[in-house]
Amino acid sequence: MPPSHASTSDSRPAGPSGGVQSLERAFDLLERMADAGGEVGLSELSASSGLPLPTIHRLMRTLVVCGYVRQQPNRRYALGPRLIRLGESSARLLGTWARPYLQRLVEETGETANMALLDGDEIVYVAQVPSKHSMRMFTEVGRRVLPHSTGVGKALLAHTPADEVRALLARTGMPAATEKTITTPDGFLEALEQVRRAGYAVDDNEQEIGVRCLAVQVPDSPTSAAISISGPAGRVTETATERIVPILQQIAKELSEALASSGGSAG
Repeated sequence: MPPSHASTSDSRPAGPSGGVQSLERAFDLLERMADAGGEVGLSELSASSGLPLPTIHRLMRTLVVCGYVRQQPNRRYALGPRLIRLGESSARLLGTWARPYLQRLVEETGETANMALLDGDEIVYVAQVPSKHSMRMFTEVGRRVLPHSTGVGKALLAHTPADEVRALLARTGMPAATEKTITTPDGFLEALEQVRRAGYAVDDNEQEIGVRCLAVQVPDSPTSAAISISGPAGRVTETATERIVPILQQIAKELSEALASSGGSAG
C-alpha cells in the first residue's frame, strides 16, 4: 500500500535537520497549498516544491486519508476540514502565549491590551488583558470585526499588496461603524501607507466613537498577528501616543522572539 511505502522509504532523516523527511515534506506541501489560496494541482506543487510527482502523489494521498487534505471533483487538492480544529487550537494557544506580554503592555501604558489575528477576511481577537482604569475598553475574545475599521486591521494589512487589499475590501464591503470609519478603498490604502511610514496603526474613533486604538504587527509571527492598546480618546492623546508606540513596538519584538524560540530550530 502506498501509505506504508511512505512510512518506510520517506521516513529517513532529512539531512542535517535530523527530522523525518516525509513529515517535513508533508508540512511543506500544506504550507504551499495555503500560500496558493488553499487549492492546487499536483503539477503546481511539483513545480513549486521541486519534488517528483510520484512522491507528491503519495504524500497527498496520505494527507487525504488523514483528513488534512481533500480531493476536489476537478482532481485538484484542497486543504481539509481537520486543519480547522488545529487552527482554532493554535490560535487559542497563541493568545495564551501572548498574555504575559499583554499584561506588561497594560502595566506600562495603563490601557487595555489586545492581540488579534487575520483569519480569512476578518480580524479575530484571541487575547485581551483589561486596563485597571474604571473607564476602560472591552472586546470579547473570539469577536470578529472587519479590518477596514480597526487599528489591528490596518497593522495586519499594511504590507499586503494593494490589489489583494482591494480584493478583500470588495468581498467584505466597507460599512461605516461610525462617521469616522474609512469607507473607500483609496482612503484605506492611503491609511496603510501612513502605517508603513509611521511604523504603527491608529484607529481614531473609527470602530467606536470616543475610543482610540494604537496597533503594531508582531514581526515574523507564525501567523499574521498584531497587538494593540485601546482606551478613551481623552487618555490616548497624541502626547500619550508618542510614549506608548515605542512600548508597543518593543513588546511586539519580544513576543516575536518568544514565538520564534518556541518553534524550535525550524527556519
